[in-house]
Amino acid sequence: MSEAFPDYLDVDYTDGEGETPEDYPSIEEKIEKAIEVTKVGLEQYENPAVMWTGGKDSTLTLYFIKEVAERYDLEVPPAVFIDHYQHFDEIMDFVEHWADEWDLDVIWARNEDIGNYVDEHGLEPGDDIDVSELSEHNRHHIRNILEYEEDTFPFLLDTYVGNHLLKTVALNDTLEEYDIDGVISGVRWDEQEARADETFFSPRHDPDIYPPHDRIQPILQFEESAVWDAFWYFAVPDTVENYPEDGYVPESDEDLPEGVSQEDVPVSPKYFAGFRSLGSEVSTDKSAEEPAWLQDMANTTERAGRAQDKEDLMERLRDLGYM
Repeated sequence: MSEAFPDYLDVDYTDGEGETPEDYPSIEEKIEKAIEVTKVGLEQYENPAVMWTGGKDSTLTLYFIKEVAERYDLEVPPAVFIDHYQHFDEIMDFVEHWADEWDLDVIWARNEDIGNYVDEHGLEPGDDIDVSELSEHNRHHIRNILEYEEDTFPFLLDTYVGNHLLKTVALNDTLEEYDIDGVISGVRWDEQEARADETFFSPRHDPDIYPPHDRIQPILQFEESAVWDAFWYFAVPDTVENYPEDGYVPESDEDLPEGVSQEDVPVSPKYFAGFRSLGSEVSTDKSAEEPAWLQDMANTTERAGRAQDKEDLMERLRDLGYM
């Protein structure tokens, strides 16, 4: 990381302050803002990277990055994928497939100390991990950062210790290793209360908590329904051969335009199967039988399929560097 960070930046950290999705009432206005923020992010930061989970928000963000990079002759930054060892197989297949299709450089962020322990002991999710057998780096986070005093903790993503070690530590170690100064992410205001006050350029400059960097957040202004509108009327028609130019919203994986299969569309098969939010294989369930974009988004909770004990910890986890 350059010692001059963030002095070489010219970004407005208050951009979006006090705003809500209603300040961008049309899909065109939402997209225009996403393009504006993405362009600044790609031009201003020396070593940006995009967070990619394989989910709809980060994939839409990646679409904007690709479009902006092509339009303004900018480089597509690497994608950081946090492998927390509890993904659906379909998510891993999706990410590997589209990384190849889009010629992406993917950085696989892993807490390998945890992964090696799990492999060596043949653990399954929920099995206990012995704190004393972990690296000094992980023990420091457990004892000094989280102030966790038990001798063991469960190998589960959706817990305070598990989430921090498997996701936050993996991310922060990657930011430091690759000198990443700008993290482009698919965070949205409406997704969670803990994210409602985010701005389009959000500083994370405290070296005692994380490697200093900024969060660049092009789709803050999108609601869940607008994300799907952007996919079916813009992203998919722009990127999928034989897809109608004016868009088309399928009612199932069998209701795609002639000549187009589910594998041709940059939308995870888990959304076709009824999942609205993608977390871990262990603790995420489908919300309904119909595809995510056809569900009642106005009257149901997007993350209802997630383990709520983890959701309740979101604000504390974000203070430590979680997305």
